[in-house]
Amino acid sequence: MLGHLLRPEIEEIIRSGDLRSLRFALEDLSPAELADALEDLPPERSAIIFRVLPRPTAAAVFEFLPHWAQEEILRALGDVETAQILNAMSPDDRTRLLEELPAEATKRLLEMLSTDQLQIAQRLLGYPEDSVGRRMTPNYVAVQQHWNVGQVLAYARKHASHSETLGVLYVIDPAGKLVDDVRIADVLMAEDSRPVDSLLDHTFVSLKATDDQEAAVAAFLRSDRREALPVTDSENVLVGIVTSDDIMDVAEEEATEDIHKMGGSEALDEPYLQIAFRRMVKKRAGWLVILFLGEMLTATAMAHFEEEIAKAVVLALFVPLIISSGGNSGSQAATLVIRAMAIGEVRIADWWRVMRREIASGLALGTILGSIGFLRVTVWSAFSSIYGPHWFFIALTVGVSLIGVVLWGTLSGSMLPFVLRRLGFDPATSSAPFVATLVDVTGLVIYFSIAAFILQGKLL
Repeated sequence: MLGHLLRPEIEEIIRSGDLRSLRFALEDLSPAELADALEDLPPERSAIIFRVLPRPTAAAVFEFLPHWAQEEILRALGDVETAQILNAMSPDDRTRLLEELPAEATKRLLEMLSTDQLQIAQRLLGYPEDSVGRRMTPNYVAVQQHWNVGQVLAYARKHASHSETLGVLYVIDPAGKLVDDVRIADVLMAEDSRPVDSLLDHTFVSLKATDDQEAAVAAFLRSDRREALPVTDSENVLVGIVTSDDIMDVAEEEATEDIHKMGGSEALDEPYLQIAFRRMVKKRAGWLVILFLGEMLTATAMAHFEEEIAKAVVLALFVPLIISSGGNSGSQAATLVIRAMAIGEVRIADWWRVMRREIASGLALGTILGSIGFLRVTVWSAFSSIYGPHWFFIALTVGVSLIGVVLWGTLSGSMLPFVLRRLGFDPATSSAPFVATLVDVTGLVIYFSIAAFILQGKLL
């Protein structure tokens, strides 16, 4: 917020060309505040600021910027400044930047890295996209299990500056395999002569480098080591750690992607105001066309019951009521189940338990809405003849149809995520618009079928 307020002052100093005053104005701002001030500045002016900042500060500020701003600033900086920032960045943040860039740009930036940093970058980029390996950092403190507390503390002091977090130390065997983790607080309170192995409880939570990054979010929720989690390879050798700030980014990205999908759109993958207009239209048009074609089946269903509608035009009055109630109940159920799956409350094996609950819920909710619909027709008939002499049977048709449609909407909305997960798709794909479209068509069939049964010999 402070950086945002100081933005006009910073721009004025840049225009004056007084770099000494600029350096003085920036020195009291934190990296996060500086990033806030830079985010909406033209790239050329941001590049000037990066040239006057100390190298470690410049790298820290750069890591706080969104990817689109990072790309613009890199294009404005010279090769020397770019190389300095890239080599000073933390490996996990640098990997996220490189994987967002086109292949040619990534290749050019990799050539600017030092030998050591290049090896780290290539190793992290070698892991599958959206995997834990691409989110981890090799900057951590690992100690041998046969050491005593005094040796551990001496080693930690020596390597502390190269670690992303010192809240937890990682204990390994001579082969580099992860044995356990231990809080630094527990080490500090122990006697120097005490073996570090005696402090271990062997209840640690770890991740595999090839795990999907969503697994890291779930693992952090299960663990009491909220600052970082260790990452191992297939042979349980410690290869890195994933820190909480990276997991927060993952959680935000995954939540944003799910929200976009549940709204009936592909994930934008870029900020709304930054994505190209053509790309945004392309991502939204595909789903809209599919949903539109699905809704065309509604007209087909209506045409199938054209004779019934012609004989009892009053039935058409309740079509919006019926299909919206089914769509709303289906969307509601789908949203609840998708979210429960995302946070690990529900697994595929729980489908039968969910079905039983949703059948009961659908009947209860349908009965509530059906009763309201029945009363609505009954009350209106006391003051109007709009429903004719057979108003009771029309009210009964509406009430029973609402029970059937809401039950079907709830059941289909809750089961679709399980079907998609079983087929290997993202459950969020069973978005609210998709469920609503499906229930619209089937809801009409249910409604007119019930009407044909109840009103046979009366209006039909």
